[in-house]
Amino acid sequence: MSTPLAYRMRPKTVDEVYGQDHLLGDGALIQRMVQAEKLHPMILHGPPGTGKTSLAIALAGSTNIHYKLLNAAEHQKKDLQIAAEEARMYGSLILILDEFHRLDKSKQDFLLPHLESGELLVIGATTANPYHAINPAIRSRCHVFELYKPEIRDIRKMLDAALADSDKGLGEYPAHVDEEALEHMGASSGGDMRAALNALELAVLSTPAGDDGIIHIDVAIAETCTQKKNFDHDRDGDQHYDVLSAFQKSIRGSDADAALHYLARLIKVGDLTSIGRRLLVMAYEDIGLANPQAGPRTLAAIETAERLGFPEARIPLANAVVELALSPKSNAAYRAINTALQDIDKHGSPLIPADIRDSSYQGARHLDRGIGYLYPHDYKDGLIQQQYLPDPLKYHRYLRFQQNSKFEQAFQEAQTKINQVIKPSKP
Repeated sequence: MSTPLAYRMRPKTVDEVYGQDHLLGDGALIQRMVQAEKLHPMILHGPPGTGKTSLAIALAGSTNIHYKLLNAAEHQKKDLQIAAEEARMYGSLILILDEFHRLDKSKQDFLLPHLESGELLVIGATTANPYHAINPAIRSRCHVFELYKPEIRDIRKMLDAALADSDKGLGEYPAHVDEEALEHMGASSGGDMRAALNALELAVLSTPAGDDGIIHIDVAIAETCTQKKNFDHDRDGDQHYDVLSAFQKSIRGSDADAALHYLARLIKVGDLTSIGRRLLVMAYEDIGLANPQAGPRTLAAIETAERLGFPEARIPLANAVVELALSPKSNAAYRAINTALQDIDKHGSPLIPADIRDSSYQGARHLDRGIGYLYPHDYKDGLIQQQYLPDPLKYHRYLRFQQNSKFEQAFQEAQTKINQVIKPSKP
């Protein structure tokens, strides 16, 4: 057969789809649409190989509605016009659009009225996040569904089905595939059904039959025929930012094991810049005053990593990650500056008290600048009651501690002592 196995094994109806139970299980929305024979425009998004186009074709096959498969990047507006004419001829048409995020403005403008009228039932398939990459006018007229990578058990079911199917699959070949080999194909595919089927097809077609006439495929053959895809991470895609988010939240949550896992994923794609930036932000945002030396030590680890380069850079980075994850946490300074910024948005720039304004120029005293300023060094402990905040904000307090460490407790004690002397009492 010249047609690839992965193409031949594409499901014809939703009953032949493996995985995606959150969309196709009992009571799930797409399953309810199919049962009611009432599909709605939708966008299917997820990583490559998760079966977006296959699911779209299976949905079309589960109805009595004609469908047409186009690519948003390759096909032109005239192809959409032909689809619209076919929709009028048939009464309705399911238009499956691969690379949906690549629709240009002209194609989008053409599709909108047809989406509104229901003449074209559009199913878009994309690896991009629809909330980032797709025009809101189009997106708001479609249900958005995320496809997940299939579990290994779902991939195994597909491989077993391909081996047994004499019509579309490899059933005509006298092949016996060891359990370990099937497990390896499933695990090494990285959740990509297409990759697993490609590996199985190559193994069966390239392995000669033994003396017993059987094609025996063991794990060694499976390893030879499998392209390693168990690591899937696109530095420019949404998944990269999901990993960075999980990295930061694992450190914030003090889970050193999870933090090291996500660090390893970032190291695999060689993104030293993002790792360094996140670590520095966390050192000051999440650990902050609870461990004041974490910031300088983190910077030193990053600079060391930059000087070493990968693979050795992983060592200082791992040290920094473990310290940050296991450090006490304080976002007191982070919250304080955010509150101060909110006050600027709310109150603008109220007048600075005249006695602490610049008085270094000639004529300043004629403007009452600096008059009445009390020089703290002239007073015991360098403290004297004096108003520093503008009048509308003079009773505002931004810095609030949680006492998560000895450092923060010491800072709070110092703050309390100082404020008792220098701050005006609220009436």
